[in-house]
Formats: sequence, structure tokens, C-alpha cells
Amino acid sequence: MHKLSIDLETYSSAPIGKTGAFRYIDSPDFEILLFAYSLDNGPVTVIDVASGEAVPEWLVAALHDPEYIKRAYNAAFEWGCLSKVYGPMEPSQWRDTMLHGLYAGYTAGLDATGRALGLPEDKQKLNTGKALIRYFCVPCKPTKSNGGRTRNLPHHDPDKWRLFKEYNAQDVVTEMEIAKRLSAFPVPDMIQKQWETDLRINARGVAVDMEFTAGALEIGAAVTEELTEEAVKISGLDNPNSVKQLVKWLDTETAEGVSVENLRKETVTDLLAMGGHSDDVQRMLEIRQELGKTSTKKYDAIEMCVCSDERVRGLLQFYGANRTGRWAGRLVQVQNLPRTYIEHLDTARRFVKDCKKDHLRMAYGSVSDTLSQLIRTAFIATPGNVLIDADFSAIEARVIAWLANEEWRLEVFRTTGKIYEASAAMIYHVPVETIVKGHENYALRQRGKVAELALGYQGGVGAMRRMDVSHALDDMTDDEVQEIVNNWRNASSHIRDLWYDMENAALEVIINGGSRRVRCLTLAREFDIMQGTAVMSILLPSGRKLYYINPQVTENRWGQPSIAYYGVDQTTKKWKAIETYGGKLVENCVQAIARDCLAQAIEKLEAQGFPIVFHVHDEVVIDIKPFADNKAMLDRVTSIMTEPIPWAQGLPLGADGWVGTFFKKD
Repeated sequence: MHKLSIDLETYSSAPIGKTGAFRYIDSPDFEILLFAYSLDNGPVTVIDVASGEAVPEWLVAALHDPEYIKRAYNAAFEWGCLSKVYGPMEPSQWRDTMLHGLYAGYTAGLDATGRALGLPEDKQKLNTGKALIRYFCVPCKPTKSNGGRTRNLPHHDPDKWRLFKEYNAQDVVTEMEIAKRLSAFPVPDMIQKQWETDLRINARGVAVDMEFTAGALEIGAAVTEELTEEAVKISGLDNPNSVKQLVKWLDTETAEGVSVENLRKETVTDLLAMGGHSDDVQRMLEIRQELGKTSTKKYDAIEMCVCSDERVRGLLQFYGANRTGRWAGRLVQVQNLPRTYIEHLDTARRFVKDCKKDHLRMAYGSVSDTLSQLIRTAFIATPGNVLIDADFSAIEARVIAWLANEEWRLEVFRTTGKIYEASAAMIYHVPVETIVKGHENYALRQRGKVAELALGYQGGVGAMRRMDVSHALDDMTDDEVQEIVNNWRNASSHIRDLWYDMENAALEVIINGGSRRVRCLTLAREFDIMQGTAVMSILLPSGRKLYYINPQVTENRWGQPSIAYYGVDQTTKKWKAIETYGGKLVENCVQAIARDCLAQAIEKLEAQGFPIVFHVHDEVVIDIKPFADNKAMLDRVTSIMTEPIPWAQGLPLGADGWVGTFFKKD
């Protein structure tokens, strides 16, 4: 087997940051500029394609030859580019060094990963790249000084072009060095296979209703214009969309003692709930809330990234969630779409297609809110097909009960599945049969739900308050909420013990080395002698590992031993030491196991002829020719998803879903 390390520099008029790679590559003016490669870790060669240099025949053949394993950083991009120019290529012949870094606990980005690994300067990505990419890879603004051209070619600046070729070659050097540094922590075959399946799913894409999308954008623009004009009349401001101007106006106009410092969503909501404002202030706050809706931004994203065949591709990032390995949303962000509460969706969609703004307002009230709710329905089945939507029910609650061996919870999932009712009954010591509609104890169900969402990963009163979106705890003191926390932990003692067992095991392996077993998890301290890299790993039941880079024991704010490791801070996005604790480690493992359940279901469904177009958290969306019986078709899908998993014996899985022609939240 030969190893072919590759990096490309390309041109397209589509802005890749907004359109995504598939739309970028789909652009008619897409082309490869530079093709850098190294064969079997040998010297790097750069082929100057833009200047007319031919790609050798052996190299073109090697791109399709299984004897040559192709490697790249973010290999899906190189795979897509080369597949367009040289014909479809088999994903199984490719390896992604970015995936390798993410799997091993590092961050995304060739430059950032190189720095996190401590690569020497001669092995790091050149910092001149961004400016060179702006110069050669994207359209330029026509000016008198550049002769009115809209693109920079190699002969326009030979010195920059020479530097660009050096930059292209250095990226291959950096990719190979990263792969070498990570070799002690290999990507398992099953993760490689899942990456290949993910690449096929992203390339398949999902159909979008562009007539509906165009109608939504037209209505959204009209509503924005109406509201802005009204805001100008009320406030007299030149630009009522300016946060600075509107904050100043509101701060002046609101009642004495009410200070307006920002216009964040929660601030506007709180001010509206406060009441007591003048009619003008009240209406301006309502307008701000309407204008703050993100509905048209999602439609804008669809319009921007849709390919020429009216399909959107690249919606998911494999291993996008560092640590757990879960997928992350990209472009339209399907993992963060508003829920749909309105009824008669077909009617609402027809109003949007026909641009009947007033009909929408009359039938549903707020037009902006209605458009926001309808964004899901822009994703449709291929003509003649249907969508099958199926999702795991309460997957994390099932996994943590299984992992901790909390038997009463497992019995709930084997039978009724009503974990909120069962949890409330345990917390309040009442018969679960009384937590039904019509009985006074039914009000306890919502508190049980909040507890389930907030407490599984060592949360307390603060977590309960944050999760209480339905205000079920508003009339309770913190002491009363703490009592719920205490009762939940006592009822779920195996889960509570799991937090502390995980934390103690982590402390032991970090301090003393070796490995420790906690339930079906194995924590270990690993060390790559060649690179001097220490990690704490957690072996999951699936055979996959979670990695924590440079683990250490520090002291927390209470003076107690605390676990820390290096990772990307979710707030600052910087590589730094991050503290963790038992409950967080349990959360990582539960979410990772739930992710592995989904990955296994995806592989099974694909293998049995159910083509997935995207998935959301624990939900799959399939685009397929309809069967004679929709129920039988859905039952087949949910049956595949809930088949016993060999590495998770006794895990009670449940799934449900629907069949239709457009995406929705059932």
C-alpha cells in the first residue's frame, strides 16, 4: 500500500465560508490551481495546474487505485474537488488527518492543531496563507489600478505566486507531521467506516423547496421593511435597527428606575414581561423582538448554499463535537432549528409560496414567528419520494440508567417509558399512577421533567433553574428546589455513585498511572514516548476512546483536588487548561455512547437500503421511494434502530417517527 498525502489550492466565485464546500465546488468557475503531494512520505511536489502544468497520468490513476491510500487535512474537501475534476472517487481510499486530530482530543484547523501539538516552526503551517488565498482563490474587486479585472492570476504577481506554491507545499509537510505525531493514538476502523458513510450522506444532500424558500425571503423582507418604517415613525431614529441608537432611545423613554443596557433576546423578553411602559416603548420592544427573529437568516443560508440541483449538501460535520465525537451542524444548522407548533402546515406553506403575507398574519399571528417555525419544512423529499423521520426516545436517560445500572429506571424504559412521571413519583413519594391528567399530582410531572433534564450530570439548584423553561419552579424557594435535588439523588443513588467513582478513578490514573475500571468503562493514562505526549483515555463499550490531553490534578476554588486537561475553551475558543469533574466525565461518556448508538443505527439503515439525507441529534431523516404501507415502512426503520447492540447488552432502546413529504417536528 502506498500513502499519498495531498493538499490543493483552488478557485471559485462561491464564498466557501457561507456556501460550504459542496456549493463552492459546484460553481461553474471552480478550478484547481495547485496540486501538492508527497508519495510515501517523500519530498513534496507542487503541480502548478493554473499555469498549465499537467498532472501526471500515474497520479490521476493513483487517485482511483485502492493500492494508494490518499491522505489530507479535512480530506472531504480534497475528495470533493478531485472527484469533480477526475471522476467519482471511493471514500474508503481516503484518510482524514483532521478527523485523526479530533479523535485524539485535539482541535480542528491545520494551524491550530499544529500549534497544539507543539510542531517545530519548520513543520508548521505558514502564516502567509490567508492573504495569498484572498489574492488568488477568490474574486477581486475591479479597480482602475488592476485594469478592471475580477480575478488575480499567477502572472499578475509572480512573487506572490511563488510564495503561494511554498505555502501549498508546506501544508502537506504539516499534515504529514501531524499524522506522525498522532500515530500512537490510531483511529479505529469502525470510526473510519463511519467517516466514509458520513461523506456519502453529506454528498447525497437533501432536497429543498426553493419556491417556498423564495416566498419566505420575499415575505421576510416585506415584514422587515414594514416594521422598520413603523419603528422610525415611533422613535424618530435614523436607524432603529442600530443597537446603540435604540438602547439610548429606550433608556430615555422607559419609566424611571428602569435601565436598558443591551438588547439581547432575554433582555427584551424581560422588559416586555415587566409591563408598565408607554404605548410607544411597548411597541418598540415588540418590534425589536419581531426583528430579532432568526427566521430569514436560515432561509438566506439555504439560498446561499443550495447546489445547482436544488439540494443542500454538507449540513453535518463528522466528529464536530470535540471529546464526545458527536456530529455538529453546519451551514443551515439543522441541529438548531425552531420547533413547529402551528397547525395546518400545508396551508401555511402554500401561503408562503404564494407570498400571501396578510393571509399568514390573519391565520397565525406573527409572520416572523410563523416563518421561523416553518423553516424545517423547506427540507423536502425528492419528487416521488417520502421522508421517513425516526428518532431514539430519551436516549441519554436510557444510556445513563444502563451505564449506572439504575434498575428502576431501566424497568421504566422496558415498560411504559414514562420517565418524567416515574421520576416525579420517586421525588415526591407518591404512586406513579396518580401522575396522570385530571389528577392533582399531574402538576408534579413537569418538576420531574426539569429534574431529569438538569440533574443527571451532577447538576444542582442552578441547573434546575436554568432548565425550568416552563416556570414549574417559580413558586419554590431555593431550599425547596434543593430538596428536589436531594430526593432525586437519593432515588438515583447508582447514578450519583457513578459521578464520584468516575472522578476518583480519573484522579487515580492521572496521579498513579495504570488503568481503572468503572462499570463498563476503562480509564487509563497513556503516554507516547516518542512524542512525549500524555493523555487520559476512556475506553467506551463500543471500542472507541475519549482522549483528554495532558491531564493533571490541580486545586479548585474550594481547595479540593480537581481534574484538568488541555482543550478548546468553548467561550474563548482558545487552547487552554480546562477543569472537569465526575459528573462532566459521566456526561461525556453518556453522550458519546448515545452517539455510538446513532452511528450504529446509521450504518445498519444505510446497509439495508434506507438512504439518510441528514440527521439531528438522535434523529435520522431518510429520503426513499414510498412503500405500499407507510406504517410498515416506519416500523421497519424503528425496528432496525432498536435492534440489540452487541456491545450494549441490556440497553433498552426505543424509537418512533413519522412519514411525510417535508421535514417537521412531530
